[in-house]
Amino acid sequence: MAHSAMTDQDQAPGGLTSAQAASRLQSDGPNRLPRQSRRSWGRMAWELMHEPTFGLLLAAALLYLLLGDWHESLSLLVMVLVVLGLTLYQEGRTEHALDALADLASPRATVWRDGQAQVLPATEVVVGDMLRIKEGDRIAADGCLRGVGLVGVNESMLSGESVPVTRLGEQTVYAGTLVVQGAAWLEVQATGAHTRMGQIGLALKNLQAQDSPLRAQTRVLVRRMATLGLVASVMLIAVQGWREGDWLRATLSGIALAMAMMPEEFAVVLAVLPAMGAWRLSRQQVLTRRLRAIETLGAVSVLCVDKTGTLTDNRMRVAALQAGDQIERTSPQTTRLPASLRTLLEYAILASETVPFDPMERACHTLGAQCLQDTGQLHRDWVMVQRYELSPELRAMSRVWLSPVGPAHEVATKGSPEAVMDLCHLSTQERDAQHQAAQAMADQGLRVLGVAKARHNGPPWPALAHDFEFAWVGLIGLQDPLRADVPAAVAQCRQAGVRVLMITGDYPGTARAIAREAGLDLGPSSAWPVISGDEMDSWSDAQLQSRLRQASVCARISPAQKLRIVQALAAAGEVVAMTGDGVNDAPALKAAHVGVAMGERGTDVAREAASVVLVNDQFSSLVSAVRMGRRIFDNLRKSMAFIVAVHVPVAGAALLPPLLGWPPVLWPLHIVLLELLIDPSCSLVFEQERSAPDLMQRPPRDPNAPLLDGAALRRSVLQGLVALGGVIAVVAVARGLGHEAVAATWGFMALVLGNLGLIVVNLGPGRRCGSCPQGAWHGRAWHLGVLQNHALLWVLGLTLLMLVVCVSVQPLAQGLHLVPWQQWP
Repeated sequence: MAHSAMTDQDQAPGGLTSAQAASRLQSDGPNRLPRQSRRSWGRMAWELMHEPTFGLLLAAALLYLLLGDWHESLSLLVMVLVVLGLTLYQEGRTEHALDALADLASPRATVWRDGQAQVLPATEVVVGDMLRIKEGDRIAADGCLRGVGLVGVNESMLSGESVPVTRLGEQTVYAGTLVVQGAAWLEVQATGAHTRMGQIGLALKNLQAQDSPLRAQTRVLVRRMATLGLVASVMLIAVQGWREGDWLRATLSGIALAMAMMPEEFAVVLAVLPAMGAWRLSRQQVLTRRLRAIETLGAVSVLCVDKTGTLTDNRMRVAALQAGDQIERTSPQTTRLPASLRTLLEYAILASETVPFDPMERACHTLGAQCLQDTGQLHRDWVMVQRYELSPELRAMSRVWLSPVGPAHEVATKGSPEAVMDLCHLSTQERDAQHQAAQAMADQGLRVLGVAKARHNGPPWPALAHDFEFAWVGLIGLQDPLRADVPAAVAQCRQAGVRVLMITGDYPGTARAIAREAGLDLGPSSAWPVISGDEMDSWSDAQLQSRLRQASVCARISPAQKLRIVQALAAAGEVVAMTGDGVNDAPALKAAHVGVAMGERGTDVAREAASVVLVNDQFSSLVSAVRMGRRIFDNLRKSMAFIVAVHVPVAGAALLPPLLGWPPVLWPLHIVLLELLIDPSCSLVFEQERSAPDLMQRPPRDPNAPLLDGAALRRSVLQGLVALGGVIAVVAVARGLGHEAVAATWGFMALVLGNLGLIVVNLGPGRRCGSCPQGAWHGRAWHLGVLQNHALLWVLGLTLLMLVVCVSVQPLAQGLHLVPWQQWP
């Protein structure tokens, strides 16, 4: 505990004793936001085991175990452990990184207890405490201001508005907001989960996260293939057993067919490809809290963007200066100004704190350091001798300075243009002209301040700032600047067919200006589609869905309305991603298909609700995530097509020889060897496949479209039938030549080579060759650079080596029911 020195006028009106505070802390609990506890390794593993994909892997392993196939059962269990380890490693890294991002975890507060000021951890604040809040403090709890103090508070994390609001006696301020000006006493009325921020966090528990459309489609496909395999196996056992009377051999054939058609590779693909994608994204400063969000990113059709802190930097800069007839737009590179505008900036700085915390005052100081450095107008040697703060009656502040070069004191004031006009006693004509200029700045989305100056031969000082003889100096326009990477990222989203919808609590004029600068597709300036929060309240859900189809900007939107917008878009069939960083964004982040939180500026509640976190807050990183989502879906589709195709010759090689009265071509152990080829092929090989050049020029995929449509399924089945035809032809030719002893061995080798061919064929389709005229489409794998896939080269090499070893080492060949090549005719 630390004590803070205060003057008599700073003493609190009331306060608790330490005993009272301890009792309330015991009954109410610590002043801590409700958040999900950090997931343990065991809990993460338990959650993953409840995923349908992992359940399918375990069920397949158990089935093979019950059938007595220990090799296949152990192989599947090893695959489960590998996938589980990779996923746990990724999620563990993400949880650890999120813990490191908790920058608001343990603030401190100045509390009046036992008749003195004490600096305590904010977690020990209780209801009834008197807190001293001042410029630069983050408020520790909800409460009412007491006494005569007046403060400016940045409530952007709750309201979405970047411009600070003024609070004074008996008004409420909220936990987590930032004091940017003034000082006051605060009587605590709510702590922890009972604060406004805490209530938003609790509301998240009632929201259901959107499921991945891709996983739902895959479950249907898996069920169909599993059912088909089961029916075919039972039919084969019945037909072969009835025809030959050898029920043991028929059962073995049925088991081989069931193993051949068991679609466990779907589970491997759906686990490995997103996990590897999350690992790749983490290297680009994008953390994936929920793996299923990655595949959904590829289908996003609407990106709901919070303006403050997402499109903008959440900091102010001077954007325009106007004095007399001179108007100039400024930028971070501005270093020179005309004399009249230098004077305007000079007095704006004099009307500010020497070491400012208010973002608008800091913006004036920053521009002054760039433009007034060698002009003698910064006045670092002047001494402030009197100050007049903002009040409900006068929305302007004044500072009186003693200059070392003369007896007269310089007075500078700044505030709302109307208030400063009153101080200057402008004529009606002058007032109209300045009001017109201020309105023109406001229409450009700028926060406008008026600046005036005066001289006074004091002390004594007037009781009110109105008693100075002020002269009008000019207007300053400030803005929360757009992030540098936003226009290019928005352009890429438009090119990719992703509609960007900006949602903000700011006024429509400010929203329009930012939208124009960001490059949003708003149409003609006379018909910009802007929805206001007041309009929304009078619309039904159906009307809101209709208006959102044309809108690009939603202004004056409350947190509850943000959630309603996301839910309306989802109900209209859109796949919604929502970005944000404030507490007010958290419910919408969780309700969206993909919630994207900011890592540096984001709040704990927002990061807990999101499924993706941009660590570096770069909006362009989101484009990379969308590109990765699309790449993963492309590769998933290629992998799924390969799985369907490869099961046709494997199942056919297990089914047709018994039906034709031939000796078995495939034994269960053969299928284990084939799985060593299929599993890494359908996961690692396809995961490493590069993005198609036109990946971000396509429209978003339809989330309701089947993963493999009729044409794709027919193509995969046709590919598989061609491979199966090759296998049956090899066996038939060998038998026809009288080499029945090696027919099954040659058939098995043909099957392995056919599977390798299916890998290469399925890597090629759908890729556009950039080196061909007009980007022609074709499937020539070597021309398309497929062989640059290093995983493919490893699989090809190791498979061919394994095949040679299997038919070269006689004991191994005999154990695999193969004829060694030394005994071939």
